[in-house]
Amino acid sequence: MNRENNQYCTAFDSSRCITSGELIEVIKTVKEKVDTGEALSVLIFDDGSSELIEVDFRGTMEEVLSRLSNPVALENSEKTILRGPGRPKLGVIPREVTLLPRHWEWLNSQPGGASVALRKLVEEARRMNSDRDQLRTSQGAVYRFMSAMAGDLPGFEEAARALFALNSEKFSEIVTKWPVDIRFHIQKLSGSVFQE
Repeated sequence: MNRENNQYCTAFDSSRCITSGELIEVIKTVKEKVDTGEALSVLIFDDGSSELIEVDFRGTMEEVLSRLSNPVALENSEKTILRGPGRPKLGVIPREVTLLPRHWEWLNSQPGGASVALRKLVEEARRMNSDRDQLRTSQGAVYRFMSAMAGDLPGFEEAARALFALNSEKFSEIVTKWPVDIRFHIQKLSGSVFQE
């Protein structure tokens, strides 16, 4: 997957935070620590989504960075999209939607047809649910990081329940008992979940 230079991330070696910042700078720091034996079990997390960023640290710094910017394979979604109806230059891609006949009848009776009506419905739903969607995205990011770094720590399941129940008091009570760097990162990530 091609990574942007301004992607921000945080690297951990076991429960210790090694570095945080732009992806390229983090990779350089981690590579130095791996080469000197200061880091043995490194995980790098995207700061926005908490997705793990896979980096192959074998070879020279130049080789590591070249593998990052020149992936071996394209994403499957880009390879498998069949060109046909739609407007690919505008980013409109055809996909299959399964609806009941009455739904198709209603959609086809709308001004502009089914495609225009569906786009309007999706945009309206996005506007109406943006706060809820943002909360769900933030909770997902916190949970992904917690699962990877704190899944074996005492109180993990209770903390996860408190996270999704929006019980900030219980969540903080449990998380404060965890290792400092893990706790700090979780508190940073959970700020958007528990904001007033």
